[in-house]
Amino acid sequence: QVQLVESGGGLVQPGGSLRLSCVASGSVFRLNVMSWYRAATGKQRELVASINTAHTTNYADSVKGRFTISRDNAKSTVYLQMNSLKPEDTAVYYCHLRRGTILNEWGQGTQVTVSS
Repeated sequence: QVQLVESGGGLVQPGGSLRLSCVASGSVFRLNVMSWYRAATGKQRELVASINTAHTTNYADSVKGRFTISRDNAKSTVYLQMNSLKPEDTAVYYCHLRRGTILNEWGQGTQVTVSS
């Protein structure tokens, strides 16, 4: 019943920017902790960034200073602004929703490719 739909991925040059969006339906969005994960080809899925109900954010060391996570509760949407992109940022990016033990949901992912 809960659905997460990611968008905004694509092919960009090194040093470029993208903004990912994830729209949630079927829950009270403001009560959810939202996160972005990524999985490069052949590698384990890793946490990129998270934002809690108080809008407190957390980032992986590899993206600090380059990526920004934000949320718009009125639109039930979480964003990931990605600047100064590097080839090693290439991965499928997944949106994740958690509300304690009540909800734990994943989107289907959006591909980000950084290449010259």
